[in-house]
Amino acid sequence: MTDTLSKNWNNRLKSLSKVLKAKYWFPHWIMAALFVLGGIWLFQTDLGDHWIPYLKQLFTGQVELSAKNVPPLVVGGGMILMSFGLLLHSRVAWSMSLFLASLALVSIIWSDRSIWQLIYFVFLIVSLSLFRQSFYKSSVAANSIFALTSMVMLLLYSVIGSFYLGKEFDPHIDDWVTAFYYSIVTMTTVGYGDINPISVEAKLFTISVIILGVAVFATSLTAVIAPMVRTSLAKMMVHKGNSMKRDNHYIVIGNSSLAINTCKELKNRGNHVTRVVQPHVDKDSVSGDDVVFGEPSEIDILEECGLKSAKGVISLLDDDSENAFVILAVREVTHDVKTVTAVNDAHNLKRVKLVQPDIIIAPQILGGELVAMHLEGEEVSSDFLMERLFQH
Repeated sequence: MTDTLSKNWNNRLKSLSKVLKAKYWFPHWIMAALFVLGGIWLFQTDLGDHWIPYLKQLFTGQVELSAKNVPPLVVGGGMILMSFGLLLHSRVAWSMSLFLASLALVSIIWSDRSIWQLIYFVFLIVSLSLFRQSFYKSSVAANSIFALTSMVMLLLYSVIGSFYLGKEFDPHIDDWVTAFYYSIVTMTTVGYGDINPISVEAKLFTISVIILGVAVFATSLTAVIAPMVRTSLAKMMVHKGNSMKRDNHYIVIGNSSLAINTCKELKNRGNHVTRVVQPHVDKDSVSGDDVVFGEPSEIDILEECGLKSAKGVISLLDDDSENAFVILAVREVTHDVKTVTAVNDAHNLKRVKLVQPDIIIAPQILGGELVAMHLEGEEVSSDFLMERLFQH
């Protein structure tokens, strides 16, 4: 009865902590909100304060779309649309968001708008670049949807723009079919030469369609094909991993220096080691014969690593709370596996003890004590070292 209550309490605590933890909302929720605000700001700047009624009238056919309003509609609407992809950590949404923000920035510079709007979009671009590793998901389905959406948006931009600039081409573009034909020819860079831009505005518009066409098609092709290739390689690796006998082995969690050295020493002693590395870590930077990428606090990931047949689980993440969650997840599955965890901050030592790991190591805490003791001339015994390093 006591074990059941303890397990339920740990589950609730873990669920609440996950909701409150920053990694579940930062930076993707913040970036998505900033992009929605950026798109709305573009609408308000280019379409006026009454942009919502204008959009309603535009979609109901009560007003005609002018050529000057096409870019803000495409860029602003695209930013709002891509915010949903940012929420899903989509890599292709990140790429398109960076592209749209750059387009908006160029438009702001050319049109000499508010300095605050310029600063805002520079901040967006810098933030996207800094947090690029947070947008790592590349599923074929999600990428296909966003790639298709990007191409449709580009096609709409090209067709509507060429139609409303129709009199600035030779011969004139007087109907939607001709506008569609010219858009396809220009986007694919075929360029038959039967329709030519004659004004500066039409030439600039054509240049923008060519550049956007090449960028969108290249990005879309990469976004769809790359995940398919990675999926095939992953299946091969999974098959290889499944063929490994994971029995009487150690599971080492983390990609810190301590985790890497622990794996090395265990292997030197003839032990089989399965490493668990969080998904946001660059896969090329991780070495090892048996590596599983995933959230180490998820039971499915631990079971994939052969938790029930393991000799021990060693959680050496840099985040103390993550280490505690790993121990909780292990205890939910089995109490027969020895658990070892690291504590990096002395303030968290008592909290980590509450999850009852078998051994707690505190190398950074010990290091601070040793420095202070050495400077003060205090005696350091082997018993003291073992007691302070391994907190049972």
